[in-house]
Amino acid sequence: MASESASTPQQTNPGNLKPFAPSTLFADVRGGLVVFLVALPLCLGIALASDPEGDQINLPLMSGLIAGIVGGLVVGPLSGSQTSVSGPAAGLTAVVLHWLTQCGSVETFLLAVFLGGVLQVGLGFARAGSLSAFFPSSVIKGLLAAIGVILILKQLPHVFGHDQNPEGQYDWYQPDHETTLSELFKVINDYHIGAAIVGILSVILLIAWDRIPQLKKLVIPGPLVVVILGVVLQYWFQSFHEAINIGAEHLVNIPIDEESTQGPVRDFFNLLIFPDWMQIGNPIVWQAAVTIAIVASLESLLNLEAVDKLDPHRRQSPANRELFAQGIGNMVSGAFGGLPVTSVIVRGSVNVGIGAKTKASAIFHGGLLLIFVMIFPKLLNTIPLSCLAAILLVTGFKLASPKLVKQMWSEGRYQFIPFIVTVVAIVRTDLLTGILIGLAISTLFILNSNLRSPIRRVLETHLDGEITHVELAQQVSFLNRGSLNQLFDETQSGTHILIDASASDYIDPDILSMIREFKDKDAPARGVKVSLRGFRSKYDMKDELLFADYATKELKERSTPDQVLALLKEGNQRFVNGKRVSRDLGRQVNATSMGQNPLSAVLSCIDSRVPVELILDQGIGDVFSIRVAGNIIGTKSMASLEYAVAVSGVKLVLVLGHTRCGAVISSIDLVAQEADVAAVTGCQHLGAIVDKVAEVVNPQECRDAKDKSEQMQSDFVDEIVVRNVQHTVEQIPKISSAIAKAIDEGKTQVVGAVYDVSSGKIYFLDDTPDPTKELSAKVV
Repeated sequence: MASESASTPQQTNPGNLKPFAPSTLFADVRGGLVVFLVALPLCLGIALASDPEGDQINLPLMSGLIAGIVGGLVVGPLSGSQTSVSGPAAGLTAVVLHWLTQCGSVETFLLAVFLGGVLQVGLGFARAGSLSAFFPSSVIKGLLAAIGVILILKQLPHVFGHDQNPEGQYDWYQPDHETTLSELFKVINDYHIGAAIVGILSVILLIAWDRIPQLKKLVIPGPLVVVILGVVLQYWFQSFHEAINIGAEHLVNIPIDEESTQGPVRDFFNLLIFPDWMQIGNPIVWQAAVTIAIVASLESLLNLEAVDKLDPHRRQSPANRELFAQGIGNMVSGAFGGLPVTSVIVRGSVNVGIGAKTKASAIFHGGLLLIFVMIFPKLLNTIPLSCLAAILLVTGFKLASPKLVKQMWSEGRYQFIPFIVTVVAIVRTDLLTGILIGLAISTLFILNSNLRSPIRRVLETHLDGEITHVELAQQVSFLNRGSLNQLFDETQSGTHILIDASASDYIDPDILSMIREFKDKDAPARGVKVSLRGFRSKYDMKDELLFADYATKELKERSTPDQVLALLKEGNQRFVNGKRVSRDLGRQVNATSMGQNPLSAVLSCIDSRVPVELILDQGIGDVFSIRVAGNIIGTKSMASLEYAVAVSGVKLVLVLGHTRCGAVISSIDLVAQEADVAAVTGCQHLGAIVDKVAEVVNPQECRDAKDKSEQMQSDFVDEIVVRNVQHTVEQIPKISSAIAKAIDEGKTQVVGAVYDVSSGKIYFLDDTPDPTKELSAKVV
């Protein structure tokens, strides 16, 4: 079976949540009890809904209970899911009805269920569960919301004692020829006062139990209190008028042979039905088996994915192991007279909602079903259906919460439309049909997105000019030919295109031929340059870059100081916008290994928040980076600048300060004290930085700033940062005759700028009339 890795939980380490461990046992017993109470009427209702009309074939109600028992005691231990609960599913009702009629007898159909389980085991070993990774999240969330809506619509009549439609019948069109909507209106004239009192009180109690902290802390779960209340009221109402007395038609109805004297255990075994093994060669049986295997597997995988999303510990269930477990479950269920088994989202959501921790809860629920159905069936038949409906109704409101709809709306139409279509389709048809419709719509949206955007086109400004960077998608099929052809047709003469296949796992041969033809024939004829990068070796299209994405000697020689300054400004703008140039760093390493030709030198602070190459969007070999606390000038930093200008020939020197500078803050504090820096701090060299900052601020200013508001103190620090940068820009040519000479000859420029650590933007002082004011406004 496939191994799975669980994501990090919100509060508890999933590795500590072991089935039957002392730390989880109580929560799982409580969860199993509540799921058992909810599953009981669902098992009976689904069996009743699956029974064909007429007297020729009679499907026993016990078949639903057996499937529930198997789902807990067989699938539960074998499954890798810690939250999913299996049993008979409403989504398979139509399949059971059809193939039960085709098979002609219950015994023949049970053989089909058994063989369907065998096929599911094969699917598990074939790792078909991996397909679950391709289910769109919008469809999974739509499934959850749809189940919530269905629970609300279907359980509301039962809350008021309208029990004509069996529990567990979730299709829009009901066997009694009514619809879900028309059934709601029938409640107006067909309700039971006693059942309605129990149902309404149960809903109120469950809501209060979730909202009142004192009640939530109690050991006994709210749903169990509701069931006990329902049983007590049911007995109490027997002493009242017949109108309020809750009759058998409004109670759980487990089949009991009232005339039997053998005891409930023997009666239970007498009700079991076994497959007709002689029909193994019947082609209809195999057709039914294949259908059951496919439909049950699909439903189980979807429900498994949905319940995993409800798990607060974010554990991921192994899909292939689940197919194996479901297959064994269907083999056992079919062998002993049960309906097909799948993972059931209603039970799983109740299980998670009540706080169960591990799969022991599912096992306990199966054990309780077996014990009570076998030994205490009369006790279960005293539970009003309305209190059980109240539990499911409240669960429905949790699943179909407005918060989920709002979240899907905020994620855009490509998520919301498949989500809402899935919800409507499941509610208006049935579970399987609705899911298939949702998957179809989601697939259409994915194809539409892929057809429209098989590429990402970005206009990048490289050192060697503007490049239209075309990034191919992960999968590029023949369906994308139209979009690429349109891109090539729109390309103007003089354009330089970089076709980048670095992220592509597959490119259709037709697309490759199209790219080759454009590069070798169409582009040269139209004056378009085409560079290639990232194509796999099997495509026989080697990297071919016709531009320099790093600083070269030729590029430096033809660049001017103004052009280099413009490059740095554009680079910072790309950084702020999150559109940094895509660089082949490996190529840059190789290309610059024998020499460097930086276009600029940057004197910046050592602050870790100011990575020069990143915030200016520069590559390897593009910048001389000189870093010193407070971006001050001293003997060594000036030597580095002189080397960059006079020896290497950079076209620009950028003095880059930054807001909230720690070196400036410390210097202001020390200047205000007018004390010996080494004596106060114990740092014998720190004075060199403080002295430089002190050249632009006097002690009285520093002392006055301490009495101002926090915001005004922050503004004062940024003002000193600006002064320090401006002072450094003025001092550099005065201190270095070599740099002054280069400036006079127009070979270089010295400019100042301040980097805003809160926004990522660089304010170039030549472009900013009042930099301190702008920085202050930005911070505010």
